Amino acid sequence: MAISNIKEFIRCDIEKVWETVLAVDMYRIWRSDLSGTEIINSNQFVEYTKNGYSTKFTVTIVEPYKRWEFDMENSSIKGHWIGVFSSKENGTLIDFTEHVSAKNIFMKPIVKSYLKKQQIQFVSDLKKYLEQ
Repeated sequence: MAISNIKEFIRCDIEKVWETVLAVDMYRIWRSDLSGTEIINSNQFVEYTKNGYSTKFTVTIVEPYKRWEFDMENSSIKGHWIGVFSSKENGTLIDFTEHVSAKNIFMKPIVKSYLKKQQIQFVSDLKKYLEQ
């Protein structure tokens, strides 16, 4: 299992950061890596990359303005994501951790670098959108 973590300070109030991250139906507006999302129900959604590759997410914990967790799965990986949000002076500290296992032998050697790349892109897009 690969574990990847990213912590970042965003110059935006916690309410706006929280609402933006949890509004998965609006990801197409600010996420550069997705073509869209599909809401299945109040606890499940699917993200689609620009190449049409899908990942299903099942929300497991919601503690408003504090913590959001979900399980994720696609044909290559399976894992769990933990997002912790902390209000700070002049902004919000986000702390995102992913625990992921590769489903196939070809992904095993690159899963950690893949996760890190995805986290960096997500946070970069989020900051760009919120700090403009």
